[in-house]
Amino acid sequence: MNNNLKKPKILNVETVARSRLFNVESVDLEFSNGVRRVYERMRPSGREAVMIVPIIDNQLVLVREYAVGIEQYELGFPKGLIDPGESVFEAANRELMEEAGFGAHQMSLLATLTLAPSYFSSRMNIVVARDLYPQTREGDEPEPLIPVRWPLDNLLGLLQEPDFREARNVSALFLTREWLAGQTPPASPA
Repeated sequence: MNNNLKKPKILNVETVARSRLFNVESVDLEFSNGVRRVYERMRPSGREAVMIVPIIDNQLVLVREYAVGIEQYELGFPKGLIDPGESVFEAANRELMEEAGFGAHQMSLLATLTLAPSYFSSRMNIVVARDLYPQTREGDEPEPLIPVRWPLDNLLGLLQEPDFREARNVSALFLTREWLAGQTPPASPA
């Protein structure tokens, strides 16, 4: 990591487009070498999100959910925004109940990822949830999500599924595989 880099100076920020969900900003920058550029970005919201990798009975729990951006159903891990005042784990447990019908007694934070940081400020916290118990909670989904279980011993087989393509899900899969490899297996009875 190069800590000697000097961040560009922000000369002006202006909203250039607005919708119900998004605000696009124009950002005038001056770099340390004097070069000026205008970038566009989504206005930073300050809110983070969670993606939960639930594990029960040596299986992952995924959900099938409609993705309007690509106009098809996608297979992925439960996810959602962290509400104001919620911790990462509180939000993960709430989203898990709303989307997959489980609560979790144990959670581990694997990583916090960014997506297209040249345009978005959002952060996605990847959480593994274990010691699950049945628990539902009403969410904001327009239709019930379809839960899908996937065996842990075939994690990379998910990459062959045509509806498992979203980059954050693939990242969470690999992070989970590495996390599981580092877990100490339980001792066998003598």
